[in-house]
Amino acid sequence: MRKLRQHLLRSTLTFGLGVMGALAAIDAAAQKPFQIEKRIVIGGEGTWDYLTVDSPSHRLYIAHMTKVDVVDLTSGKVIGAIDGLTRCHGIVIMPDGKTGFISDGGANQVVVFDPSNFSKLGTIATGQNPDGLSYERSTETLWAFNGASKSATVIDVATRKAILTLPLPGKPEFPQTDNHGTIFVNIEDKNAIVRLDAKTKKMTATWILPGCESPSGLAYDAEGNRLFSVCDGKKMVITDSKTGKSLGTANVGEGPDAAGYDAKSKLAFASNGDGTLSVVDAGKPAYAVTQTLPTMNGARTMALDQETGKVYTVSAKLGPRPAPTPTAPHARPSAIPGTFTLMVIGR
Repeated sequence: MRKLRQHLLRSTLTFGLGVMGALAAIDAAAQKPFQIEKRIVIGGEGTWDYLTVDSPSHRLYIAHMTKVDVVDLTSGKVIGAIDGLTRCHGIVIMPDGKTGFISDGGANQVVVFDPSNFSKLGTIATGQNPDGLSYERSTETLWAFNGASKSATVIDVATRKAILTLPLPGKPEFPQTDNHGTIFVNIEDKNAIVRLDAKTKKMTATWILPGCESPSGLAYDAEGNRLFSVCDGKKMVITDSKTGKSLGTANVGEGPDAAGYDAKSKLAFASNGDGTLSVVDAGKPAYAVTQTLPTMNGARTMALDQETGKVYTVSAKLGPRPAPTPTAPHARPSAIPGTFTLMVIGR
């Protein structure tokens, strides 16, 4: 009996140590720094904007001036494009993967396309210069945020027709939704976030963002009810999505334009025009930057794959910056043709 007890004790200890070792290994992997795992030269010409990951199909959609490049994330190859656009921005893929939408800012419309063959299925008229797009599942509506006309065009996804145009108090930037009837959008020229009710199609709150100038990218933490806005002046401002209360500020890189939040690791990200990716510990109230990863000058937009935790950002080799003018005080340098590159970031 004593030998049996000793054997059971040794077995229990061995199992416990094994579990602890496995957990330690997982924790160690989670603490590894991010790095650029792969660079994929896409080529082409012109500027770029939003990136959208479609995790079920393992695809990345990249707004690339007059077309949307489509990359297979398994092979790392460009597998097609939706072209013939004027100046594209936001991209949304429906949950069933059968339909996609693109905001074509230069044409004042949303383009509908088929992700199976990248063919265009139609267009929907919007306000002036539609930029960010958001699909709200509970109402099955698509919201196109019009930068020049300071409004949102609400589209019925089933009929592919605009329902109404909702005026906004300023120039909208990136939107997010909780998919339970609420949409949030940064208002760039008012340094604020607007909350919208997707069911009543009305604006329900405007929250000023303290310490934030020109908010652009926006990320959402559904579990923690938090919004992460990136702003000029190297700031990320965190806001309570229920009350509008400011929860903190993180110091990120220069010229951030997009944000992401990983619920599994409780990390927030800012992609910055100065060629860095800021990684913020959103699991602690200090919101400390735990890593500043060099990327590529101009890599200001990004997408986060919630399934894999990988971050994707793009840029190109840039020519000299143009001299500032009254109409373009912050003109961006031109991209050198053929150098447009996708960076795959993981750990």
